[in-house]
Amino acid sequence: MLSFKNGHSPTWYIFREEEILVFNESNDIVLPRLPSPDMLGLDPIRTKVMGFPDRSAIHWAEVNAGTEPPAGMEFTSRRHLLDVLGEEDFTPAGMAYHYMDWTRKTQFCGKCGNAMEDSPHERARLCPRCGHTVYPVISPAIIVAVEREGKILLGRSPRFPKGRYSVLAGFVEPGESLEEAVRREILEEVAVEVDQIAYFGSQPWPFPHSIMLGFTAKWKSGEIMIDENEIEDAGWYAHDEIPNTPSTRSISGKLIRHFIENSTGKMKDL
Repeated sequence: MLSFKNGHSPTWYIFREEEILVFNESNDIVLPRLPSPDMLGLDPIRTKVMGFPDRSAIHWAEVNAGTEPPAGMEFTSRRHLLDVLGEEDFTPAGMAYHYMDWTRKTQFCGKCGNAMEDSPHERARLCPRCGHTVYPVISPAIIVAVEREGKILLGRSPRFPKGRYSVLAGFVEPGESLEEAVRREILEEVAVEVDQIAYFGSQPWPFPHSIMLGFTAKWKSGEIMIDENEIEDAGWYAHDEIPNTPSTRSISGKLIRHFIENSTGKMKDL
């Protein structure tokens, strides 16, 4: 079996639809390092090497949906990378997927239908016929830890793994500020009003092209009534009642850890 896991070759982020290609030997997941995906016997639909002034180049490739993984490799969920590799590898993998997904969705001009090309001047796709230019889509979403009398608001989406709870989140709508999005999402999902909204931090979230903007807030009024189209359960939890929640490699986990630290004066692993 060929092995491309070491040396000075670049890391290649190779995608099959929503999945990424990795080595998986005895549950040791490693991204392939090699001069070209061709060395794995793959026939990519397209490949791209993207240079950046402040970081290493990113190498990505897209293969057809029916592509079988090479021996000793598998296509796995991109979300899995965050848990097993951490942010150092998850971040460039997310960037690679973001640009790959944007490229495959901008093959033709939305104005005149002509084939699009990469712009020679900027990170954009350009129509050589009509000049229409498109840029990578970034969808801002807020995520907020709401506190009430020493308890944190946690909810459960039907899409979560079994037993998983997290802080609430939602996309920012056109024309609203981030603070307005926080108030609206919490009111829509659990019928609770909040105030004392404060910025916490952010995290790129390439599922498919979001950036999560984290906030903390305080309960103002209202009792929980869930929007069953969005979530299936929600409640207030003290620091010693926290259920199964995301790891601190995600901003949701960081927000929950922040609440626990403020409540207890010490860190608890999530």
